[in-house]
Amino acid sequence: MSEAELPKGRPIVVGANHRSSTMMMRDRIFVEDPRVPALLEDMSDQGLGQVILLSTCDRVEVIGISQDLATFQKVALETLAREGECTVEELQEQTYTLTDEAAVEHIFRVTASLDSLMVGEPQVLGQVKHAHRQAVETDHVRAELETWMQASYATAKRVRTETKIGEGPVSMAASAVQIARDLFGDLSRCKALLVGTGDMGEMIASDLLEMGLSGLTVTHPRKGRADALARDLNAHVADFENFEQLLAESDIVLTAVGTRRFSLTADPVKKALKARRYQPMFIVDAGVPGDVEAQVETLDDAFVYGLGDLEQVALKGRAGREQEAARADEIIKEEVQSFLQTRAERAAVPALTRLRTKFEIAQKKALEDANGDAEKATRLLVGRLLHDPSEAMRRIAADDEAAWARLEFAMERLFNLNEENEN
Repeated sequence: MSEAELPKGRPIVVGANHRSSTMMMRDRIFVEDPRVPALLEDMSDQGLGQVILLSTCDRVEVIGISQDLATFQKVALETLAREGECTVEELQEQTYTLTDEAAVEHIFRVTASLDSLMVGEPQVLGQVKHAHRQAVETDHVRAELETWMQASYATAKRVRTETKIGEGPVSMAASAVQIARDLFGDLSRCKALLVGTGDMGEMIASDLLEMGLSGLTVTHPRKGRADALARDLNAHVADFENFEQLLAESDIVLTAVGTRRFSLTADPVKKALKARRYQPMFIVDAGVPGDVEAQVETLDDAFVYGLGDLEQVALKGRAGREQEAARADEIIKEEVQSFLQTRAERAAVPALTRLRTKFEIAQKKALEDANGDAEKATRLLVGRLLHDPSEAMRRIAADDEAAWARLEFAMERLFNLNEENEN
């Protein structure tokens, strides 16, 4: 589709994230990868021609371009409600609908990892690109949506290049790996358990595997979530019902649930340590909010590190991080305004094309009628080009003084009609 053929739709986002909704609701509406193409097709059949479905542990969002906001919102909410086996009313209480500039800024912030629980974590860009690719492969992305997504990737690249906002999470994951190596030495003799599917837990688990971890098991209250992450990490998956046995078999435990309820309490850890003959257990609480009960830290042979602890190891000072975040916000604002301006300019292309075509036809006809007389052709061309606008302006000036004032102002800007040019 050429620029001149772009439809005049609005950027729209309908979704639920870690701020608007509970983990329970996001778990209910979470869409497994194999289900995405069918839901995209279903939404397309109901009028959502340009649509992407982004589903992660932190957010489930329907992203698209549409001229009909009401239909887009209705279809998106009904689709997610069916998937989560809840009512639209229940879901609507925990969702948001963003349009135009707010929608553009939101996706730019998501892609740049400024809207994540862990600001700067690198996984989110890959998640967005994966969702985008699924929509492209199933033919649900057109030029307007493609332009929006590419602009978001360019923005994310600027944020990564011009700030150090992404160094924090990477450094925290590296710190966790280093602590594990200091505690156990050779990681090839260690097994790890990942509880939940939060991005920080995934990042640490991935780094542990790269450093030679002998085995990783993933578990989650919803087995489908564990299956998907285990495939990505090439890890084992286990039923959550066997949690206490899994604890006893694990040297390293990563919790990344973030449900606002403690996923790991002192009693099962005591039992696991006893079963392990009090061999040390390294526990990383990567949940936001935390997953590990405070009493666990008091247990001998249980070494508990939260994200704050890892941040202290990884970062020299929080002030520098806040400064980087402020600079990243500036970049987002700059890129949003640039995108909106370019989009608005592109909207004028079809009208300008029609105007140019009309002028070229008038020029050709004037040359034919003047029989080679350049001066006559020029007079004919000017007269013919001004005839229709002159008649329209006279009618508007006579019928509506306010409309004429606006038109006169626009005409002065369009044709640069000022005294200096006239002289």
